[in-house]
Amino acid sequence: MKTRALIIILLLIFSTSLWAQPGDPGGDPDVPITGIEWLLAAGAALGVKRFLNSRKKVE
Repeated sequence: MKTRALIIILLLIFSTSLWAQPGDPGGDPDVPITGIEWLLAAGAALGVKRFLNSRKKVE
């Protein structure tokens, strides 16, 4: 019973150390626009275009 408790305690201690996150890199990292932002912008533009075209057909 004592060994089981010791193993559980050790697993809890080691697992919490694995949850640690790296520190703040500091400063303002300049991140360029990646591919996903371009895809989102293109999808939004296409959606707006289709919406405006559908409104023109109704009128």
